[in-house]
Amino acid sequence: MGQKLYWLSEAEWKRIEPLLPRGRRGAHRVDDRRVISGILHMLRSGARWRDCPADYGPYTTIYNRFNRWSRQGVWGNIFYALTGSTGRVGTMSIDATHIKAHRSAAGAKGDFQQAVGRSRGGRTTKIHALTEDYGRPIAFVITPGNCHDLTAARDLLPAVSPARRLLADRAYDANSLREWLAERGTKAVIPPNPTRKHPHRYDVKAYKGRNLIERMFCRLKDFRRIATRYDKRADNFLSAILLVAAVTWWIN
Repeated sequence: MGQKLYWLSEAEWKRIEPLLPRGRRGAHRVDDRRVISGILHMLRSGARWRDCPADYGPYTTIYNRFNRWSRQGVWGNIFYALTGSTGRVGTMSIDATHIKAHRSAAGAKGDFQQAVGRSRGGRTTKIHALTEDYGRPIAFVITPGNCHDLTAARDLLPAVSPARRLLADRAYDANSLREWLAERGTKAVIPPNPTRKHPHRYDVKAYKGRNLIERMFCRLKDFRRIATRYDKRADNFLSAILLVAAVTWWIN
């Protein structure tokens, strides 16, 4: 029985093709659609790059394109071009998920600079994300796994337009964040930490919508190279997340 391969559909290709780099010097690029389909196949399967099916061409072409465009920020540009600017969002959710770092992710200079942290659970990376009303991701940041969620929130939130309300779990219950959100005109829907002497009230019904971001992470982890981190460099791992998110939520 033959291996099931991943190919971008006509509709998907029409959305992504205009966003690809044009007019660059150097040798003529081979079929972009075939190469990007090969990259997505490898991200989904979690296999080694050298095990890339021959249908996509030489594995060196597939890996080198992914690696080069990752360094150049192309995958990030595609993601943020597709998400666009929709103005003021009604409801945003923020959350994070831990990713186990495989032993092959070790070896790059400075683990912490490459967003790999050490704790009792081993070597991990944490993906932080923001989603909009429909649960589609609009921003990502990765940090070492032992980094607190609030640290990444200070990088994520200023990168997007203010929302009318922000849904988050107890890890984000800090006076500094609540005050900052209030200054931006955003209502904090965050359950109070049990240790608070004077708990804040929050909209319990609205808070139920936070399940959308949890479901987003589940779909993201359907791609095995995201469910487990194999990349040594942080920019490559973040690029994989951005490419998968663009294809899964923004070009269909």
